[in-house]
Amino acid sequence: MTGGLGRRMLGEFLGTAFLAAAVIGSGIMASRLSPNDAGLELLENAAATAAALVAIILAIGPVSGAHLNPVVTLADSFFGGLSNGEAAGYIGAQFAGGAAGAMAANLMFSLPVVELSTTVRSSGALWFAEVVATFGLLLVIFGVVRSGKASAAPFAVGAYIGGAYFFTASTSFANPAVTLARALSHTFAGISPSSVPPFVAAQLVGAGLAVLAIMVLYPTVTTFAPDVVIPREADPMTNRRDSGRWRGHHDRPRRVQASPIVSPRSSTSSPGSDAGRSATSKEAS
Repeated sequence: MTGGLGRRMLGEFLGTAFLAAAVIGSGIMASRLSPNDAGLELLENAAATAAALVAIILAIGPVSGAHLNPVVTLADSFFGGLSNGEAAGYIGAQFAGGAAGAMAANLMFSLPVVELSTTVRSSGALWFAEVVATFGLLLVIFGVVRSGKASAAPFAVGAYIGGAYFFTASTSFANPAVTLARALSHTFAGISPSSVPPFVAAQLVGAGLAVLAIMVLYPTVTTFAPDVVIPREADPMTNRRDSGRWRGHHDRPRRVQASPIVSPRSSTSSPGSDAGRSATSKEAS
């Protein structure tokens, strides 16, 4: 493992941990503040998650791109933004981070570190909702990056997730790592372990469909894939950006134009040149 990849994996671990903690922790807080109002509980959960997601992307993005989600990493790897090895490292860090975030949320609210959820979420409508939610998430991410407005990506992603809480029947899990993490908490945001595989399968289907749509909508996707979700900064150890199998448009080597030969009779000759010294001698004589 290179030092650069290890640094980015740490970013993905911490970012996904805080995202899972935000989803689960805000759900616990909402259920305690508004125990008899499911609509208000969901609103509180959605608002906190969306706001936290914006902040996390802004903080982690310069390090790893802030994927925080295996389907984002898989799609980006498919388009060349990451190598297969980098993608595997990202995904492992995301799943580990999600589990850590779930346990942290449980501990913060004096609950068992791990308590498997018994909330069954299993129906065709919910699975289809996850296909739609994941499809839309990837479309938003790649569409915003394609527009060149990297600074808007955190807010676009946060706004989409906040809205998708309410327009999808499943409340938009759209993230395999966080879906599995939510199974570790028997709370408002929980999901039973038996419900996780169909949800993840639906998310992968949504991701696959999104990849096909992105290829049609944005034929130049391979040129901006390294900038997903937001552009990574150069690695401080190597002073370069790792960018998978293809490099982004801003990483392409620039054509260096040869300097024009300066004529001795040119009026712009510098005083230090031979022509300049000749002109100076004539003036002196």
